[in-house]
Amino acid sequence: MAIRGIFLGLSIIAIIKGTVGVQRFEQQPTYTEVNPGQDALIVCKVFNKRGSCSWQKDNKPMGMYPHKYEWASPNQENGDCSIWVRAAQLEFDDGSWECQVTASDFHTQDALTSHPVRLVVRVPPQRPRIEYNGTQVLPGHNLTSLHGEVAVIKCVSHYGNPPPVLKWFLDQTEITPTRKQTNTTELDNPRTWLALSVLELTITKDNHGRMLRCVAVHESYSTKSSSIEVRLDVMYVPETRLTGIPTTDVEDLKDSIAIRCEVTANPRASVVWRREGQNQPASLQELLQFAPAIRQHSGLYTCHARNKAGDSQPIRVHIDVKYPPKIISIGRERVKTATLFSSASFECLGEGNPPPTYQWIQKRPTPSESVIERGRDAKLYISNVTYDFQGEYRCKVTNIIKGEERTEISEPIILQVHGAPQVLRQSVMPEVVVERGQSADLSMVVCADPRPRLVAWEWGSLRLEAGTEMGKYRVDDVTQEEREDCYLATLHIKDTTSTDSRAYYLAVENDRGTDRHAVQLYVNEPLQMSTLVSVAGVLLVAFLLFICGCVYAIRAEKCCFARKGDFKPTEIDGQKIDIEKTATGPGGIPADAIYTTTPRSGNGTGNLPPNHHGSSPEAMKHQQPTTLTFNGRSSLGESKQKAENFYSSLMDTHTDRTNTRILSTDFFESDNDTDNCRQNKYYSFNRYTNSISKDNWSYGTSAGFNTHRYSLPNDNKYVRSNKKYNKKDKARPKPLQYEHEKYYDHVFPKRDDRIGTDFFYQPNNLEHAEL
Repeated sequence: MAIRGIFLGLSIIAIIKGTVGVQRFEQQPTYTEVNPGQDALIVCKVFNKRGSCSWQKDNKPMGMYPHKYEWASPNQENGDCSIWVRAAQLEFDDGSWECQVTASDFHTQDALTSHPVRLVVRVPPQRPRIEYNGTQVLPGHNLTSLHGEVAVIKCVSHYGNPPPVLKWFLDQTEITPTRKQTNTTELDNPRTWLALSVLELTITKDNHGRMLRCVAVHESYSTKSSSIEVRLDVMYVPETRLTGIPTTDVEDLKDSIAIRCEVTANPRASVVWRREGQNQPASLQELLQFAPAIRQHSGLYTCHARNKAGDSQPIRVHIDVKYPPKIISIGRERVKTATLFSSASFECLGEGNPPPTYQWIQKRPTPSESVIERGRDAKLYISNVTYDFQGEYRCKVTNIIKGEERTEISEPIILQVHGAPQVLRQSVMPEVVVERGQSADLSMVVCADPRPRLVAWEWGSLRLEAGTEMGKYRVDDVTQEEREDCYLATLHIKDTTSTDSRAYYLAVENDRGTDRHAVQLYVNEPLQMSTLVSVAGVLLVAFLLFICGCVYAIRAEKCCFARKGDFKPTEIDGQKIDIEKTATGPGGIPADAIYTTTPRSGNGTGNLPPNHHGSSPEAMKHQQPTTLTFNGRSSLGESKQKAENFYSSLMDTHTDRTNTRILSTDFFESDNDTDNCRQNKYYSFNRYTNSISKDNWSYGTSAGFNTHRYSLPNDNKYVRSNKKYNKKDKARPKPLQYEHEKYYDHVFPKRDDRIGTDFFYQPNNLEHAEL
């Protein structure tokens, strides 16, 4: 039940859909016959039509052509898709026809196609004939046969469409043949039929003298039938063919035409030539002749042949008489005026066979008479008129006859252009390049009507009018160019230099307006001076930066020395004097005051420790290395006391010679404190310490002791510091000269390398220690 309900619902939906929106056939085409030359109506009606009607013959689409295939209804929207087949012809119209309707829309898919139906163009068959034993019996002749013999007699009818119905008559009595009539298509003409009726007749005496007749029944016959007796004359449809058809072009008033329509028929047929579109026959003879042929003879001609059997198939030929082109009209105006940048139009009307092609050409008013093609249509439209369009315009029409080109050119139409000046940009070189020292010629073509009243060249803040000269610049007077209303303006520049490389503007003015255009001049130099100056400047700046970098590096290395620049050479000189006074007179420091001993386990700085309270030998055993400082202000008594203390300490520590060292005379309170270095005006001169000296000259010796970078190898008395002198610092103190070296050689004897430990000269007593 459920399935039946579903089918019922689908059926109802289909019915509603078909009733409401789906198109369908209301009446499909049916089998139709028509006589040759008559009109046939093929009916096709569609209910609820929404698509487009079309027809198909023998599975090929057919179009609608006037006077041949036409719609039966002027408007197919009412669903009537029926068509008229005018002047039916076997060759073109006989076949299987289908009526088709396109779908209402893409989604509906309700396109329609009818069942194929036959449209038969009747062709009267040939007159039937009688054959016996494979031989035709001519009309009026006797059929000879043996008595009691069963004669197999054939009645044949050829080239009928549809095939005729063959009947046998003996006198007036119809005889029913024992076999059915057979119909087959002709081998040489498949659209026609061969009708064959075989009669098996027993010949008897009683049948002697009777007339045996074969009758062909066909609607195309005038009498609806055709018969033959023993002496039957066979009729057949006329057959035609054309000869003398032209194979080359036929030119008007030069060539002749002679076409013959040859007809084969029995009985004899009449021939008629007709031109399509005309009721009167063109010729009643087999020969269609025109001498000479003219253009009015062009058209479609048809040859018809007719006899008692019917009409022949029409044969058509198209006669095309060629004639050269001719210009009918180019308008009334021969001179046209247009303002600059406006529009202009020209129109040309010509005729010819074959139809001519059009070409608009412009002839400029120049000595060379240059010609420019402006268009290839009958109408020429110029949307933006410039001075380039000024000149003569002609219309040229062309066609080809017998392989030869035939042309005709119209009278000229002159176009005049008026307006503001216009520099012809396309004729100007945008850039001009010259070598330095050469002359440069800058030229432009300007067109103007009326003639320009002002022509000047401008560059920078300068302006030079035509016909003037300024220094190496000269402007020629404007000269007439080869084109009408066009002039040449030229600027000459002599001995060009790099400063001449710039844009030069040509300014033109007349009563209608102005125009301005530039041309760029480039002057090439082997190597411009500005480039050399720039390179030299860059190199100089780089060199100065390199020098500044070096100076900065030197100053950065000497920064500490610069901070301690309170030292003055005069201080060393003063100290020298004090030492000499001490050695030769009272008030000086004893010689042993500059000697000291210390264990090697000291800190190696050469400075007094903070807890230093005395210089006794006992105290020195447990203290850091001692430095005796001389500031140039000690008395002689103090010097002696210090020497005694120093000597006692030296004797106590004599056993540990390996750790003995001689500290230098110290001119500071401390070497390590940077702040003290900045504030203290006293400086030390250490000969045997590894601390960084405050002067460029350091003195010291190495005996199993790391002397930093200022150690003195072997017997050298001094080495020079690696620090460089900074000119911005205070004056560098002078090093001790030769006199001082003698003094130190005496006080500090050279080391004996043969002794494995550090050994220094020790006096025998305090007196010897005094200087």
